[in-house]
Amino acid sequence: MSNTTTEDVFDITRNVDQFRVHRAAELEEAPGQTAKARRISGVSRENSPAANRLWFGKVYTGPGEISDAHHHGEAQTGGYVFKGRGFIRFGERYENIVYLEEGDFVSVPPFMPHIEGNASRTEELIWLTTRTPDNIVVNLEDQDVAELEIDYRS
Repeated sequence: MSNTTTEDVFDITRNVDQFRVHRAAELEEAPGQTAKARRISGVSRENSPAANRLWFGKVYTGPGEISDAHHHGEAQTGGYVFKGRGFIRFGERYENIVYLEEGDFVSVPPFMPHIEGNASRTEELIWLTTRTPDNIVVNLEDQDVAELEIDYRS
């Protein structure tokens, strides 16, 4: 059995100078943006000294809006549908589509081209999104995107 106590290995004041609270009314747009997918930084390297390998924020998509094609470079992305109903298109000509409801989580691997959309014509879609190492956004131009019928529910 070890004779080491918690006090020997744990400093109760460690990193308290880096602790941050970011109020909703004071949040700013993230550096990386895609048309029709407005990103707001909650925790990022721009506003939190300890977040040098993390981005966590909200992504807003208006009723019926569909983002441009993009990927997130080396970033691993986790998303949560906070409000609304969305979809992600991916694969050859973005022909694969997955719908996500409030409460669903999604994992998007690095470098995967995709399109995000709001599957409602009346309600805003809000994702809570986290990325590591940062909010990397690579917008893709001149993409061959298949015409698909979107399953709008409202």
